[in-house]
Amino acid sequence: MRSLVTGGAGFIGSHLCQSLLAQGHVVHLVDNFATGRRSNLAEFDHDANLVIHTVDITDRDQLQTCFEGVDWVFHLAGLADIVPSIEEPERYFRTNVQGTLNVLECARAAGVQRLVYAASASCYGNASTPPWRETDPIRPEYPYALTKYLGEEMVLHWARVYRMPALSLRLFNVYGPRSRTTGAYGAVFGVFLAQKLHSKPFTVVGDGTQSRDFTYVTDVVHAFIMAAQSSHVGVAMNVGTGRPQTVNRLVELLQGPVVYVPKRPGEPDCTSANAYRIQELLGWRPAVSFEQGVGHILQRIDDWRDAPVWDPHSINQATASWFRYLAKERA
Repeated sequence: MRSLVTGGAGFIGSHLCQSLLAQGHVVHLVDNFATGRRSNLAEFDHDANLVIHTVDITDRDQLQTCFEGVDWVFHLAGLADIVPSIEEPERYFRTNVQGTLNVLECARAAGVQRLVYAASASCYGNASTPPWRETDPIRPEYPYALTKYLGEEMVLHWARVYRMPALSLRLFNVYGPRSRTTGAYGAVFGVFLAQKLHSKPFTVVGDGTQSRDFTYVTDVVHAFIMAAQSSHVGVAMNVGTGRPQTVNRLVELLQGPVVYVPKRPGEPDCTSANAYRIQELLGWRPAVSFEQGVGHILQRIDDWRDAPVWDPHSINQATASWFRYLAKERA
């Protein structure tokens, strides 16, 4: 089996590549290494079945050369982060929308057997009360969420119109080793782990009672592979535990002092997946508890040694655009 993973040097992508290699796949890793890291590949870059393509998905001419003989495609490449998407929406549309179009067209021309898209649960916004079902209203709150949802719509449209054997996984709050250590203020694990390493207080947003559907990365990788192995086409599925955990609970497990920063507009109080569809269609269920996952991360906390150390002042600066554009009290 020959699999292609876009964004293969990223957080989730690198774990997916490693798992596919362990199962005997020839893996074509596609990444422009703008945010993906070579260090993420250290545990498996010696594998003879790994082929690395330093290619940007926005360059279709180069991208199409990576698809020759490929059976499965996992499309994880894209730009993340809320604040940069507000400040540079055109760049996000070019990568997350045009880039996805390029992947779809290259996959269609190559006649791949399966394509699985990494969508985002941010598409739900605050439109309904969690746990969210795939049939709930869609209301992206910022350009990142919008572009990821447009990518999903294209994938499902290609499945209908062109009979492409494609489906989409809406990922909730994925965490684990190799999660991003750079970029605008955002992912709570990277922020907290760097603060813990440098004996700084955890910057808790609001009062810490907000909860997130934290899903461990190996469980997410398992969902991708099960989706590729299935025969389902043209469907979107939530990937989450359905057991949201509060930020206060995370602080309790990490152990350390706390300082509070203002709650950010456009963020839900709770994210939680109704995972009935993926359980019924694929038989997928998460295997790693939140406590186990946090324990795994703490064993590798030195991985965040060089991550930026945020404090209330730098957070306020980094999220100024967030508040300016998304605050409900704006004129």
